[in-house]
Amino acid sequence: MSTVLSAWNRLSGTLPGRALVSGAVWLRAPYFLTAAPVIAELDEKHSRVRMQKWWLVHNHLGTVHAIASCNLAEYAMGVLAEAAVPASHRWIPIGMDVRYLATAKTSVTAEAQWSAPPQFGAEKEDVTVEVAVRDAAGNEAVHASIHLRISARPPR
Repeated sequence: MSTVLSAWNRLSGTLPGRALVSGAVWLRAPYFLTAAPVIAELDEKHSRVRMQKWWLVHNHLGTVHAIASCNLAEYAMGVLAEAAVPASHRWIPIGMDVRYLATAKTSVTAEAQWSAPPQFGAEKEDVTVEVAVRDAAGNEAVHASIHLRISARPPR
C-alpha cells in the first residue's frame, strides 16, 4: 500500500487528519499551496478533493480561475496515482486535455478516476485519469483528461 493511501486510511476519520494528509502532499509538491486542496475521499480507484473559493484562486471576474481548476484536477489525479501505483512502478504526467465548461462562483470539488485501470506490467503503459471539477451545485465547470505514463522502476 502506498504511503499516501496508508496515511489516509489511518488519519482520514477526522478533519485534522484529512488536513494533515492533504498538507503532506502540499509539502511534497509546493505548487499546490495556493489552491490548498483538501482530500475528501481516496482509494486506488478514485479520489475526491475540495478547493475553497478564496482570493488566491480568483480570476478577474471573481470566479475560480481556470488554471486554479487545472491545479485542483492535477492534485486529484496525483493523489489517485500515489494511492494506486505500487512501489514497483512510477508515474509521470505526459499531457492534459482540458475543457472549460462553465464559470465556478463557489468552492469546487474535483473527482478523479481511471478511464481504464492500469495493469502495472513490465512495459511502459500510457493511461488516462478523467477529472470532473464541479461547483457547489454539482455543475461541471471544468473537465480534464490527464494522461500518465506508468513504468516499472529501474533496479537500484
